[in-house]
Amino acid sequence: MTDSLTLRRPDDWHLHLRDGAAMASVLPHTARQFGRAIVMPNLKPPVTQTASAVAYRERILAALPEGVRFEPLMTLYLTDNMPVDEIDRARDSGVIFGCKLYPAGATTHSDAGVTDIRKIDAVLARMAELGLTLQVHGEVTHEAVDIFDREQRFIDEVLAPCMQRHPKLKVVFEHITTRSAVEFVRSKPEGLAATITPQHLLYNRNEIFRGGIRPHFYCLPILKTESDRTALVEAATSGDPRFFLGTDSAPHARHTKENACGCAGMYSAHAALELYAIAFEQAGALEFLEGFASEFGADFYGLPRHEERIRLIRRDWAIPASYHFGDDEIVPMGAGLTLPWKLEIA
Repeated sequence: MTDSLTLRRPDDWHLHLRDGAAMASVLPHTARQFGRAIVMPNLKPPVTQTASAVAYRERILAALPEGVRFEPLMTLYLTDNMPVDEIDRARDSGVIFGCKLYPAGATTHSDAGVTDIRKIDAVLARMAELGLTLQVHGEVTHEAVDIFDREQRFIDEVLAPCMQRHPKLKVVFEHITTRSAVEFVRSKPEGLAATITPQHLLYNRNEIFRGGIRPHFYCLPILKTESDRTALVEAATSGDPRFFLGTDSAPHARHTKENACGCAGMYSAHAALELYAIAFEQAGALEFLEGFASEFGADFYGLPRHEERIRLIRRDWAIPASYHFGDDEIVPMGAGLTLPWKLEIA
């Protein structure tokens, strides 16, 4: 049994930071672990223009703790009416690394999302020409589709046809949750990759209902079956560069989770590396954590790997019951649990 693990500094390729005081509360958790992060654009109002993304980036940088080095990689929120020339402005900015597809109504703050992906075909074609990555929330939102089937239907009805129409488009299938998604990524050329969250590696859908309804385990895409979870673990720990780290850490105030219509999302930024290490150790694959966390995502996005190192040591520590979140509080993933790994800077 190893007592420490030294890794190249990792990156988070799918992150929610919110804005204002709430963002300032959670940003230090991410910045102490990760060198860079792809920052989601689903604010209120959404970040649909390059100028707004640049301004959001400046607010993030201003909120960083003194002496902390962290690079936010910005994204735009795609809408039915996104002008094609906005893609040129995004690419020219040098700070925008993709555009996010939220099917309308799929998750938190997705109401302004795309209602039919064919409406943005011209935008996607320009993204392919310029090498700008499409990040997708892979669920359909039709009322008739069972929530546990949304990802499979998205693959069949949206993603596969889109990639046929735009074969040169770089796509990240974010927070995949099913065996079908793993198989789809493996069946496609190198222009498609996927991120995997800690919650989808560690838990199946039973966790939502263990001893009663547990709102802090509700996220979208929702946790799936044990068979799906084991397929994700096998993919993440396989050394396949098409699968890499993306926490989808999504902070919500306690009162917005613990109510009659709770928000979807799990906050994992406080202990992301430790949680991934648990999943990899359970699979007997700690030696594959560095590629998944620190190398494959950077390679896919065409960015240099970090030279700086971080270290995980075997030391028990208890996750607090809550953290400050602006004027509210947030219940983190694993609240109250004792973890066997602790992050230190090497």
